[in-house]
Amino acid sequence: MLIIEELKVEVGDKEILKNVNLHVPPGETHILFGPNGSGKTSLMMTIMGFSGYKVTRGKITFKGEDVTYMPIHERAKLGIGVLFQRPPTINGLSTRRMVEICAGKKTVDIDALSKQLRFDDFLERDVNHNLSGGEIKRSELLQLSAQQPDLLLLDEPESGVDLESIALLGDSINTLLQRGIKRPALCHNPIMSAKPKSALVITHTGHILDYITADKGQVLYKGQLRCSRNAREILKWIREYGYEDCVECVL
Repeated sequence: MLIIEELKVEVGDKEILKNVNLHVPPGETHILFGPNGSGKTSLMMTIMGFSGYKVTRGKITFKGEDVTYMPIHERAKLGIGVLFQRPPTINGLSTRRMVEICAGKKTVDIDALSKQLRFDDFLERDVNHNLSGGEIKRSELLQLSAQQPDLLLLDEPESGVDLESIALLGDSINTLLQRGIKRPALCHNPIMSAKPKSALVITHTGHILDYITADKGQVLYKGQLRCSRNAREILKWIREYGYEDCVECVL
């Protein structure tokens, strides 16, 4: 699904990512750990194609196609979707209209989707206007549910969210990925795709692992991928010994 080879990225005049190699197969969910400032969000923004992230070396391949220098909208049409940690407020654009845009030509029951995410009271509000952290995350997942991307890039989905909302978000992510669905009320996505979906999930705290199923964990440290193994084992080691000791377990 996603292959990153020897990727180097600069922001401004500073090298942020250094020779990153990453492989996310179809249907797998990978967790990306790392301390603040390690380059996690920069990697995600580079995969999505945002300006300001200059690829100086390497290649990004998505579904067999080289997307290294492809514009953002073309990557989205190809099947990459992103949940931002801090998405902007968009005045003058209702959330309902935003979801319609994300759906494109697909027929979407927006009201049914929004009820599943307990977001139906906010559909007519401008995107992210006066929303809490949990409400913003639900809005982002509503847009992803309408888009139905093949690869989900989730930047700290548990950040700024209370425990009840994390459980709802976790179940919604599992539903979108068609994995380990626990709550019957969220089992029926009106536009569920039969295609296998992959995900790259950034987390700093690791709390999201209590709610989603991960196939592998990786540690990004000082711009380099330094460790790859079972996500829960990595999280346990980080909690006990910190990131600096964790990166010594290179496999």
